[in-house]
Parts: sequence; structure tokens; C-alpha cells
Amino acid sequence: MLEKLAKQTAIYGISTILGRMLSYLLTPFYTRIFGVESYGIITDVYALIPFALVVLTMGMESSYFRFAAKAEAEGGNIEQNKRKLFATTWGITSLAALLFFAIVVLFRNEASALMGEVYAKNPLYVVTVAAIVMMDVMACIPFSRLREQGKALTFVLLKLFNIILQVGLAFAFWAVGLFDSEFGVGWAFVANLVASTVTLVAVVAASGRISLRIDWALLLVIFGYSLPLLLSGVAGTANEFIDRQLIKYLVPAGSLAQLGIYGAITKIAVVMTLFTQMYRLAAEPFFLSNFRKEEFKEMNAAALKYFVMVSMLIFLGIALYRDVFALIVGSDFREGIHILPVVLGANILSGVWLNLSFWYKREEKTKFALWITLTGLLCSVGFGVLLIPKMGYYGAAWSRFIAEMVMVAVSVILNRIYYPTPYQFGRMAEYIVLALAIFFVAEWIELPNEWLQYTVSTIFIVIYLCYAVWREKIDVKAMFNHILRRGKR
Repeated sequence: MLEKLAKQTAIYGISTILGRMLSYLLTPFYTRIFGVESYGIITDVYALIPFALVVLTMGMESSYFRFAAKAEAEGGNIEQNKRKLFATTWGITSLAALLFFAIVVLFRNEASALMGEVYAKNPLYVVTVAAIVMMDVMACIPFSRLREQGKALTFVLLKLFNIILQVGLAFAFWAVGLFDSEFGVGWAFVANLVASTVTLVAVVAASGRISLRIDWALLLVIFGYSLPLLLSGVAGTANEFIDRQLIKYLVPAGSLAQLGIYGAITKIAVVMTLFTQMYRLAAEPFFLSNFRKEEFKEMNAAALKYFVMVSMLIFLGIALYRDVFALIVGSDFREGIHILPVVLGANILSGVWLNLSFWYKREEKTKFALWITLTGLLCSVGFGVLLIPKMGYYGAAWSRFIAEMVMVAVSVILNRIYYPTPYQFGRMAEYIVLALAIFFVAEWIELPNEWLQYTVSTIFIVIYLCYAVWREKIDVKAMFNHILRRGKR
């Protein structure tokens, strides 16, 4: 079973890596054609979009996977029941997206004023971003249907198409001088909007000809499951973006510039973000399927161990070469590179918390999600208010790290009380302690030139990798032979 999860993670991972590699071409591109304040607008907007998506999708993505699995377990006309589930979840999210866009258009001036002076001068920024949100929300459930049906290749190609189109348009707009026009950074949002619109048309066609017809009785049942997920999603996503908003409102001077630097540095943590995202894409439908209780516990525990093991390897690979990764962004943004290890740590904790969430989603005890995410949000706000006015984006990075750490702690406590799972905390602690020891030793050693420093760092990473292979008794030769045999088929 874990081999199936690894395979799905690899499939989604390849697409995610390719897509993000293309998407992250925009980071060095934008940080070189825009100043720190203009890039701060991009950072601000793209921190708010996920929050809007979570609110408007209303937890329906996880609900769709869970109720599709229940339809299979209950038998009967499975295909018809799944079509009705799809029509209902897609219908309600599309309706919410249309209403959201209409409200933003009607109150665009008021919304722009709330977001800040730069938006008040350009209300069309807000309208364009609202249109992006509408398109992405309407595409969410069709993409979930592709994942549920196991159409990974179609999912992959459509996601890649979206990114290629957006990146291509951004470069085209720059080539014809649109970024130098009065609308300026707004053309970055236009590129996204065009890509999202075309992708929506394509994914709807790929997901099947099903009309938007809401079954209100079914929707009430689904809401009973999804409402706690919605509330926890709102709190969780707020926890993801609140650090950026606190920078904007709490930094005494130059807040957009600090926001731009912070946003650029968090983009450098791309590999860790990629790994967590591709794991989520594969793991969510996998773990929300129908497994026996003990089988689920065993697989979930093993998956978390390997997630931590690989995450700490990625941490070392980025943190020990952060001066090289800093070259991704423009020179004006590199002063914030020292917060990168903290950002990476927060991303790892976010992935751990994701793995610890599957048990209560499976058991339909989604109220726990709300408890956990609200605790994290309170920590983000509390520590953000305490640290950001004094430390700027350094304080933002640490406040998010602390919040993620608290969420993991609460998740572990709830699991031990309500659904004891044999997580191998001792083994995971070994990997964490070893990786951190390597990081601090590498930081402490002062060598005469950077190439010698990188050589020593590489040796340290190989030591960690060899220890993990030895500790897990991984047969590397057999693994490569298996890959080669599959490649020859």
C-alpha cells in the first residue's frame, strides 16, 4: 500500500516539480523587473488568494474524496451517486465564486481602500484578482474529480498547461512593455487570470459532462462533514498569510518593501514546498479511502516517519547552500536570506501537521481541525504582534514557525487521546537531531573559501543520507534494479 502512495506521490511530484520550476521562473524575473515595494504587492495578493479559495471552496474538496469513498463502500449505483456528489459540490462552490466576484465588483472601491493606499489608486487590481479567485474556485472540484478517478496524467498536463500559459504571458507582457505602463504590476494578475480561465474550460471538459445541479438534501449531509473543515481551513490559511498582513500593518515604515523581501525569501523554499504539496496531492485521497483501522494506523505512522526523514534531507540541501539559492532573487532581496532555515522549518512542521490530520478526517471528527488551527492562528497573531514591530520580517518568520510547532504539538496530544497511532517519534527525532547537528556544525566551521565550504556541506549531506539508508535498512541496489526493470517495460 505504501508503494502505491509513493507511486502517486512521484506522479504528482514530477508534475509539481516541473510546474513549480516553470512558475518559479517568475520569482527571479519579477524580483529583477520590479522593486521591493512593487513585488510586495504581488506577495500581498498571492498570500490572500489561498485564503479566499479556502473560504469559497468550503471544505468541499476533502468532502468530495470522503463521500466518494463512502459511495463505493455502500454499493448500489456507484457512478450515479458519484455524479450527484460531483454536481452538488461543484454547484455550490461555483455559486459561491460567482457571488463573491459580483460583490467585489459592486464594492471594489471600498475593498480597495481596505487593502491599502496602493490598491485604492488601482481598484482594477482587486477586480482582476477577484476574477482569478472565481475561476480557480470553479476549477477546484473538477480537478478533485480527476484525482479521485486516478486520472493523474490529465491532472498533471492541465496544471502544467496553466503554468506554462501564465509564465509565457508574463514574459510576453514584459517584452511589449506592459509592465512599464500605468497598470504596471497589474499585468502579472492579468496573465494569471487568462491562464486560469482557459484552464477552467479545459478541466470542465476533462471531468465529464455533468450539469451544475445541487442536491440540497445531500448538501446538508456534506456540510455536516465539511463545516469544521471550512472553519479550520479558514483559520489554517489565515495562519499561513497572517504573517504577511501583520508585516503590512505593523511595520512602522517601508512595510511593502519588507513584505517584498519576505515574500521573495519564502519563494526560495520551493523544494520543501514542492515536496509537501506533492505529498498532499497523493496522500489525501489515499488516506481518506476505506482502510481497516489498524492498517490505516500502520501506514500513517510509516508515512510520517519517511516524510520527516526526506524533509530533513531537503532542509540540509537548501539551508547549507542558501547563498547559492539566494541568487534566484534580485540583489535587493537577498538581505533576508538568513531567515530561510526558519522558513524551511515552518514548512516541515506544516507537512507533519498535514499527516497528523488524516486520522480525524477519516473518522469524520473534523471538529479537531478547528481546535488545532485556531490555536495556531492565535499563536501567529500573538507572537506576530509581539515580534514583527521590533524585528520586521524576521519576527514574521519566527512567529509562523512557533505557530506551526504548537499546531503539531496539539495534533499529537489529540491523537494520543482519541486515536493512538504508533508514530515512531524516537526514529523521527533521530533524523531531526542529526540534521540540525549537521546544520549547526556546518555553520560553525569557517573555511577559507566557499567552494571548500560547499564540499564539506556535501559530505555532511551524504553522511545524513547514508545514516537514513542504514537505519531504515533500505536496499538501494534492489530499489534501482526495480526502477530499471520498470523502465524497460
